[in-house]
Amino acid sequence: MTRDYLEHVVAQRSPEWHQLRAGRVNGSTAKDVLAKIAKGEAAARRDLRVQLALETVLGTSCEDSTYVNADMQRGIDLEAEARAAYEMQTGHIVRECGYLSSTTRQIGLSPDGVVGDFEGLVELKVPRSATHWGYLETGGTGLHQAQLTHALLLCHDVQWIDFVSYDPRFPAGLQLVVTHISRDMLKIDDYSVALDQFLTEVQFTAAAITAKTKETV
Repeated sequence: MTRDYLEHVVAQRSPEWHQLRAGRVNGSTAKDVLAKIAKGEAAARRDLRVQLALETVLGTSCEDSTYVNADMQRGIDLEAEARAAYEMQTGHIVRECGYLSSTTRQIGLSPDGVVGDFEGLVELKVPRSATHWGYLETGGTGLHQAQLTHALLLCHDVQWIDFVSYDPRFPAGLQLVVTHISRDMLKIDDYSVALDQFLTEVQFTAAAITAKTKETV
């Protein structure tokens, strides 16, 4: 099967990584594409639409590349440890991956790991203990369903993704939760339709920004 996505060897959170993400819907923003309210457009969807349109016009990232809160930093610090714990439990060898970009849509992805020759993907989370306990009690993927769907939409030849929650503060045997998700468990076609509609609106907004710019020159 021919792949319609490219792998870029870049360090995540580097200037080059931020530039690759510019103008693209990424895994972390997929949920905003689907955000809804009773009437009108949800603020998260509107904000992402305008940001991506502006990045398209300017050709550069408008993300705040310096912002890192305590939860984000803990995830960064413990990601390698979480990956090693996953490898030990599953037997999978996980390869780190910088960035994947689609050649057909303005979308991208920074997977936390790739198994084999894109046999599967791994999404690692190092959440707060209460959130990790929720995964232990009920399983599932919490609020990350859109991110996982986005990943398997972009990587159309990948058959599964493992959602991993890791918290070393729990007793042995409870520190790792692995939820195995196959393609047929996700509503990929429905997400594809919503994504294409959103990307069309981004282009309309980019055109409006360009036209407004010309009016002021």
